[in-house]
Amino acid sequence: MSTAEHLAAAIATLGEEGFPAALTQWLHAELAFDNMTLLSYVEDAPPTPVYRAARDLRVHARLDSAYLNGAYLLDPFHQLHLDGVAEGIYRLQDIAPDHFTRGDYYLTYYAATTLTDEIAFLITPAPGVSVMACLGRDATTNRKFSARDLAEVARSAPICLALMRRHWAGLSGDLTGKAGESVPDRLRRNAATLGIALTPRQADVAFLILKGHSTPSIALRLSVSPQTVKVFRKQLYSRCGISSQAELFSLFLPLLGSPEDR
Repeated sequence: MSTAEHLAAAIATLGEEGFPAALTQWLHAELAFDNMTLLSYVEDAPPTPVYRAARDLRVHARLDSAYLNGAYLLDPFHQLHLDGVAEGIYRLQDIAPDHFTRGDYYLTYYAATTLTDEIAFLITPAPGVSVMACLGRDATTNRKFSARDLAEVARSAPICLALMRRHWAGLSGDLTGKAGESVPDRLRRNAATLGIALTPRQADVAFLILKGHSTPSIALRLSVSPQTVKVFRKQLYSRCGISSQAELFSLFLPLLGSPEDR
């Protein structure tokens, strides 16, 4: 099929179950990528997988067991949803924390997916609702998107976003007005079940470390000095009985989920 025929097929399946696959096939005809992950986000609930496709099975091997069970809370793309950013295209390396590739989330979870680059087409069908179509590069080609690739993504974006808006136009959130529990508060509550009493600031620092923020970046976000962050970090390690960031990750990643999920 030609690129135009793939686009016609995607248009023909709007509103139908086969649209995500048809959209992926059209994008494959337009762009060079290794995998697709389509997720929908509603308020602060865990994301819902809509569609996934990858030749390398490692890309989605732990999507259900680890990512959806709490690791998504550390994903920069999930943060885009929480921040309520404008619709458009977003590249991982442009939105990730400054120490993302040095953090244990990246080294322990993300690197295992073999992903080397990601670009998301993001739409917001309703308040508190986002849908992202993430195109990835992984070990299949083992290279990042080039400047030419990015130009082709930008050229395809208006059509892709328009199709996504039309298909998911009816998607809405459960806007009850009830504020959800923040992730640092969840960490404090779940840590308490292990006999670890954290202060709000210690929980804030733990969460930002897990996401891949450096000490200066944490200081900027919390409006404190880098030295104060170091004090919080030292207190955090002491209360948890740990001495390294790797131990922090091993201890706290399971605590990101709800108690009933553990």
